[in-house]
Formats: sequence, C-alpha cells, structure tokens
Amino acid sequence: MSEDRQWRAIVASALDWEQSHVRLEGAVEGLPAELLGRRPTGLPNSIWEIVEHVRRMQRDLYLFCSSDNYVAPKSGADYWPPSAAPESEAAWRHSLANIREDRAKFAAWTVEANVDLTAKIPHGTGQTYLRTVLVAVDHTAYHVGQIVWARRLLGAWPVP
Repeated sequence: MSEDRQWRAIVASALDWEQSHVRLEGAVEGLPAELLGRRPTGLPNSIWEIVEHVRRMQRDLYLFCSSDNYVAPKSGADYWPPSAAPESEAAWRHSLANIREDRAKFAAWTVEANVDLTAKIPHGTGQTYLRTVLVAVDHTAYHVGQIVWARRLLGAWPVP
C-alpha cells in the first residue's frame, strides 16, 4: 500500500473508530424505543433528534466532498428533524442504517478518491477535502457524547 493510501486509510478509519469513546452504534444499543423522543431535563434535543442530525450532517459533508453537483441545504434547520421522536421504529432503523452506509461510502471515498485531500473543494469557500472529513469525524464524536449524556440523564445508560 502506498504511503498516501496508508494515511488516507487512517483518516478514513476515524469515521468509525472506538478508541477514545463508544461508537455511535454502542451509544444507542439497547435504548428503549419509548426514550427515543424524550428530551432530558436540561438538554435541548432528544436522542432521535441527535441521531437524525448526525445522519443529515454526515450525508451533507460526504456529498460536499464527493459530488460536483452538490447543493447546500437552504438553512441550518434542514440539518434537524421536524419532531422530537421518529415517526416509527422503521424510521429509527432506517436512519441508523443510512448513517452506517454513508459512513462506509465516505470512508471508501477518503481512501480511493482521485483527489488531493489537502486541496480546496472547488465548489466550497476555502474548505479542503481533509478538513471536511475531519469535521465529519469530530461532529459525530461530539454528538455521540451527547447521546451518552442524554442516556445517563434518562437513566438508560449501563454502569461500566
């Protein structure tokens, strides 16, 4: 493997690693359905809202990097779901599946794209591809921490 592909693989692996904190899947594992739409006292969002926000943002960042036809959302509100709870258990499962699929696509793109990751994205405003991948990593990690915190406040986090 070339040196370039090696460091790209390391960056791509950060989209889904569990080295300093739980993965998204671990943060939501075993969560009772009745808690998905509950906003814990002191927190502005439900776990559903956070997960769906992660899905929307990750997809947007991936498309921003990978698509020449990228169209930005009209407003920041487009990154959040309209309700505190999912419409159904199927909607919840669908959101989680989309996160996994998009994460895998983003990781593959990071390793295989025929672009200099340090180059500016042509349709951006100065962002580089690498910066955008790292934003996706950081954004998801931040919100996974919020999910764990919400679960603790809801009394639904396992004791280590």
